[in-house]
Amino acid sequence: MSEKKEPSVLHGFKAFLMRGNVVDLAVAVVIGAAFTNIVNSVVKGVINPVVGAIGSTELDQYSSCLIPQCNGKEGIHILWGSVLSATLNFLITAAVVYFLMVLPMSKYLARQAARKAAREGTKEVMDVTELEVLKEIRDALVAQRGAGHDQR
Repeated sequence: MSEKKEPSVLHGFKAFLMRGNVVDLAVAVVIGAAFTNIVNSVVKGVINPVVGAIGSTELDQYSSCLIPQCNGKEGIHILWGSVLSATLNFLITAAVVYFLMVLPMSKYLARQAARKAAREGTKEVMDVTELEVLKEIRDALVAQRGAGHDQR
């Protein structure tokens, strides 16, 4: 009886690493981390000052107290400014990713698909036309042969 040898853990790990998806994911994580720094800078340098024109330049300072008296760190503070800051970070990140990456890429892919479809459509038209011309030539040759055989 021959035993089926189990693949080694190292072999499985190597196969996992060699997949294209893992490399794409690693690149996405690195770019995402760098992009987070850009978004955080935009929020702190642009959005917070705009919001600061209305109130405080630091969104984290916005809070509410659940009990009538909050002194310093005493009491129950609801830090809704932090939530607002995180929400703005998310919205800005989503908008930048969509408008600078997703939208242009989808338009590019749509143009590529339209070009490919146009090329395939033209090729099909050419193939049909060539086929019709070849059929006409065949029919003409058959007719010529038939007429030549009758004269003998």
